[in-house]
Amino acid sequence: MINVSAEAAKKVASLMQAEGKEVLSAFVRVGVKSGGCSGLSYDMDIVDSPADGDELFEDQGVKILVEKKSLLYLLGTTLEYSGGLNGKGFAFNNPNASRTCGCGESFSL
Repeated sequence: MINVSAEAAKKVASLMQAEGKEVLSAFVRVGVKSGGCSGLSYDMDIVDSPADGDELFEDQGVKILVEKKSLLYLLGTTLEYSGGLNGKGFAFNNPNASRTCGCGESFSL
C-alpha cells in the first residue's frame, strides 16, 4: 500500500486542478528509476490513465498508480508534502530505504 498525507492530498488536488485535470478521474503515477546520489530516485507525474501493469492504490481521495517494477521499492511508502518556509515540496517517507541523500530525492536499499 502507498499512503498519502493530508497535506500531500491537498497539494495533489490543487496541482491537478491547475493542470485542468479532474481530481476524481486523474491519477498520480509514482515509480523508481536509477539515478540520484544514492542510486535510486523517485519519479512522480499526474496522468489520465493507467499503463499496462500498473498497481492502483487510493488514499485520502488520491488515486496512485505504481509501475510494477517499482512496487517492491515503494510498498509502505507515504507521500508527504511540506510547503513552509523551509519546506521542500513532495517527499517520500520510504521504510524500505536503508540510506537517503541529503535532499531526500534519492535512496538506496
